[in-house]
Amino acid sequence: MKTNQEYKNAALAALKGNWAPFVVAVIIMMAFMYVVMGPYLFVYQASLGMNQIAVSPACALAAVAVYILGMPLLAMPLTLGFNYASNRLLVEGDNRAVGNLFRDGFGRWGRKVWGMFLMNFFISLWSLLLIIPGFIKYYAYALTPYILIDNPELSANQAINLSQKMMKGHKFDMFILHLSFIGWVFLSIFTFGIGLLWLLPYMMTAQAAFYQDVKKEYNK
Repeated sequence: MKTNQEYKNAALAALKGNWAPFVVAVIIMMAFMYVVMGPYLFVYQASLGMNQIAVSPACALAAVAVYILGMPLLAMPLTLGFNYASNRLLVEGDNRAVGNLFRDGFGRWGRKVWGMFLMNFFISLWSLLLIIPGFIKYYAYALTPYILIDNPELSANQAINLSQKMMKGHKFDMFILHLSFIGWVFLSIFTFGIGLLWLLPYMMTAQAAFYQDVKKEYNK
C-alpha cells in the first residue's frame, strides 16, 4: 500500500487544471442536498423554538416526507456519482464532473439507490449497538459506491460484501487517510463552509487513489 501523501499527491496531480468543474459539481450537489434537508432542518429548528415562525402540521409532514424520500432517492445517488466522478478523473483523466455526477449517480438508478440504502441501513443498525461498531462498518462498506459501478453484474448485497472483503486490514488505513484532512476541515469551518468546495474534490480524489490501490492488492 502507498502512503497517504502519495494518495494526496495523486489527487492534486489529477485535479491540476481541473478544479473548476469539480467545484461546480460540489455546488450543484450541495444545492440538491439543501433542497432535501433544508425544509426538514427548518421544521426541526421550529420544533425547538429556535425560530419564531410557526409551522403547520401539514408543512411539517411535507418537509419530513421530502427528507425521507429525498435522501435515498436523490442525495445518496449524488454522493455515489461524485465519488465516482473523482475516480474517473484519477483513472481516465475524465474531468466532466457535472455530467459524471448525474450519469454515474443515476445510471441503473434503482440498483444504486438500493445499494446505497442498504449500505447506510446496515451502518445505522450497527450504530444502534454502539458508536464503535457503526464506525467500523462505515469503513468496511466504504468501497461500495465504487464497486456498484465497477461491477455492474453484482447485486447490491454482493457489492457490500465485496467491499468488506477488500477492506479487510485496510479500514484503519482509510480512517488515517481521512484524519489527515483534519486541518482542511477546520479551515472549511472557519471559512463558513466555502473551503468545502475544494476540500471535497481533493478528499474524494485521494480516496479514489486509495480505492485503486486496495483493488489492485485484492486482485492479486
